[in-house]
Amino acid sequence: MRGIHINVVCMLALSAMLACGSKKKEKEEAALSGPDSVQTVTDSLILPAPFATKSVEKRPKEAGWPDGVTPKAPEGFTVTKYADKFDSPRWTYVAPNGDVFVAESATKKSADRITLLRDVNKDGKPELREIFMEKLNKPLGMLVLKNYFYVANTNGLYRYPYKSGETKITSKGEKILDLPAGGYNNHWTRNLLASADGSKIYVSVGSASNVADHGIDEEKRRANILQINPDGTGEKVFASGLRNPVGMDWAPGSNELWTAVNERDLLGDELVPDYITSVKEGGFYGWPYAYFGKNEDPRRKGERPDLVAKTLVPDVPVGSHTASLGLTFYDKKKFPAKYQNGAFVGQHGSWNRSQLAGYKVVFVPFKNGKPAGEPEDFLTGFVESEEKVYGRPVGVTVMEDGSLLVNDDSGNTIWRVTAN
Repeated sequence: MRGIHINVVCMLALSAMLACGSKKKEKEEAALSGPDSVQTVTDSLILPAPFATKSVEKRPKEAGWPDGVTPKAPEGFTVTKYADKFDSPRWTYVAPNGDVFVAESATKKSADRITLLRDVNKDGKPELREIFMEKLNKPLGMLVLKNYFYVANTNGLYRYPYKSGETKITSKGEKILDLPAGGYNNHWTRNLLASADGSKIYVSVGSASNVADHGIDEEKRRANILQINPDGTGEKVFASGLRNPVGMDWAPGSNELWTAVNERDLLGDELVPDYITSVKEGGFYGWPYAYFGKNEDPRRKGERPDLVAKTLVPDVPVGSHTASLGLTFYDKKKFPAKYQNGAFVGQHGSWNRSQLAGYKVVFVPFKNGKPAGEPEDFLTGFVESEEKVYGRPVGVTVMEDGSLLVNDDSGNTIWRVTAN
């Protein structure tokens, strides 16, 4: 058995990923490299060799939720339907005044709008529902900052004059930052996060392809988290080599930016693990030349040994091909103590794996701003069988009342999880 051995710093395990032999195409055989698999007591993750298993495309039917069926949370929690009848509600943002904004957008046919939900009587169910903005271009990230409402469309960042409590924006606004759109893999989502003092905005931009398949020039300003001033000036690459960073949040008890990253495909069932990680300013996380530390991608072998050598190891692996996109830290007190300050991760679910992975929300415990336990299932029940799923979770959002909202873009529903 051939494989790749990595050291994993400051993280706890996924289950061990063991290589199994398989017959490979000649070009795949030629690309294989690395020592035999080894495990030591300090390691919790073994990665198989590239192409140890055949790359498989498996897309289950997205069937929707039968009447009376909901996702399942651990004992002590209740799952209810917060709102439904959306058109791909991929992301949620809670404004400082408690208004809930939902970006309805999709890869292909997209609603291209933002819907406002307002719980007027604070009973956990929104009484007001209005179309806040429409005729957008695949919106995802939203932000209220200094009397502006920001929207990250796939092709640019826009801001609009905004007064707290407004139920609709009709002004044209202004485009303050061009962003690269399109691409072979069409990583179209652009997320936003402000610094604590509001002086900087962070913008996540996924790669245009799987592993720079059409040349590195196509990837300019992509696979990055960008940092800008609130007016769009002063752009710099805050961190790079992040294939598709989407969810972003600040870890409680620290000033560290964290992100959820959707890693690369077509290397086999157990490569490459998606992950959540703290993001170091100026840090390089490998894409497209290396993965999960200094493991060189055979499809880019020998091209940039300098970048392979400087690749940082992510903090927490959360499963291969899980499409881990959503990320939020639980900074309230309503959930039991074990969940406080920990991370919830929305896993949209696999397509490049022989058995389904993801299609759930997982929880990673934290202590003093650092991972303090293994990822564990939190919200499940999205999968009926290997051939059919009810929905696909994406965005995860903590509400002021301590509940957790989970965007199910396939089921066109936002679920609310409360502690009993």
